[in-house]
Amino acid sequence: MNECLRMSIIVLMFRIHWRKLLFVGTSVTLTGILLQISTLPYPLTIWTPPPPLAISSHRPFNGTIRLSETATSLAQDEQFESVVLPNHSAEFNQPVANLEEEKKVFQQSIRSKAVKPEVLVTLPTQSRINVPGRLLRHIRSLTLDEALIYAKKEIESASFVTSDPDLYAPLFRNLSVFKRSYELMELMLKVYIYQEGKRPIFHQPQLKGIYSSEGWFMKLMQGNRQFITTDPEKAHLFYLPYSVRQLQLALYVQDSHDIKPLKRFLRNYVIMLSSKYPFWNRHHGSDHFFVACHDWGPYTVTEHEELTKNTIKALCNADLSEGIFVTGKDVSLPETTIRNPRKPLRNLGGKRASQRSILAFFAGRMHGRVRPLLLKYWGNKDEDMKIYRLLPNRVSRNMSYAHHMKSSKYCICPMGYEVNSPRIVEAIYYGCVPVIIADNFVPPLDEVLDWSAFSVIVAEKDIVRLKEILIAIPLRRYLTMQTNVKILQKHFHWNPRPVRYDMFHMILHSIWFNRLSQIQMPQQS
Repeated sequence: MNECLRMSIIVLMFRIHWRKLLFVGTSVTLTGILLQISTLPYPLTIWTPPPPLAISSHRPFNGTIRLSETATSLAQDEQFESVVLPNHSAEFNQPVANLEEEKKVFQQSIRSKAVKPEVLVTLPTQSRINVPGRLLRHIRSLTLDEALIYAKKEIESASFVTSDPDLYAPLFRNLSVFKRSYELMELMLKVYIYQEGKRPIFHQPQLKGIYSSEGWFMKLMQGNRQFITTDPEKAHLFYLPYSVRQLQLALYVQDSHDIKPLKRFLRNYVIMLSSKYPFWNRHHGSDHFFVACHDWGPYTVTEHEELTKNTIKALCNADLSEGIFVTGKDVSLPETTIRNPRKPLRNLGGKRASQRSILAFFAGRMHGRVRPLLLKYWGNKDEDMKIYRLLPNRVSRNMSYAHHMKSSKYCICPMGYEVNSPRIVEAIYYGCVPVIIADNFVPPLDEVLDWSAFSVIVAEKDIVRLKEILIAIPLRRYLTMQTNVKILQKHFHWNPRPVRYDMFHMILHSIWFNRLSQIQMPQQS
């Protein structure tokens, strides 16, 4: 940077703290001034821009500004619009005021001094990202279909990103693609929630129990300000805000084994929406989505062809063998057991890898085709394999279910009646490497996460070889997976006030990402 500019900024800081010292009546000495400067929230070097740190090559989206021609032309406030990301955690929100003040000081200094062309200025990460107004105006000028095509092109041409301070690359299939897609979601996505439908089936989230994922998503989606639009003409996606769990409680006749009333109810609901509004018919439901964690979620939609084939289904029961869940269009929803809705993240964590004395653990009911086999081959057969029908009282008195998971290297997650299991997310919460045994199951958020980095997937036919498979994993490989599990945890947290990259945002992103994957690109003439 020009030496004169550097000195101007330092002089400006001396003036600010000189006035502060006079105001509080402190004796004005060089020692006093230096003492005051030492208490700054950032060192003085921050006030003179450091060498550029390019987290992503898409510089308008990471706070990086390229100053070309003259500093004055691009330093004008009119050249940039501030995009607010209100869902950051407290630690990200805290320094915003200082950063805004820093930016103002820097802009004031460059208005009086011309800066050489192609100076790259990278501001520290903050919860407001400055996007060139020209780019925002371009995006806002596009039709909905044009905007989705633009986003898909941007993602397909995403430049290579190897690291990010908030994301750990080994967890992802392609960090570059995920990061760019997530940035565009934050910048562009608008969701319209249909208001039709009475409680308790609609608009009434259930936040407790093994089906709570659909309830937590509904609660946080309805309370969101960043992504929700009240104008359906501006929506890229349409949310059908019903709960399959509440649908079951309201309409299913106990022990009837008949879910046709549930199917007919949803069929009539979609028919009503498509006749009342033009939005369903515009793309035959392909820009609509619902979120269902109950096992019956995929089976309740089969009375309506477009609801079955076109709508984006976020399902815990992500079973490829049924022909209802479609990879690349539908989303595998993480199944979470929430015991205390007021404190959904209570009692998480586990022992260090070196203190996990149990090789593998499972305890649960014996339903479905896999669990009886697991018990047959490993129940009370091996001291290293703690496999139980239900946790016996003689065992639970000394060590609880949760403590077993926190003390185990591998947590066995076999399917029950359906392919999904809440134990997968439980294992992640407790720092235990999940071992998934469910043929035809698509792991949660599989379009973006690389499950080979933090889990073991065992074919059902290999249950008899389970211990052999686990002990064959090298110690270094296990330690890597266990570390990855701990880093992964934040992506599976339900936060009462959502933060970036948490469970709510990861699910919404996968819905957005899969919607874009269905967009047909225009033919090149």
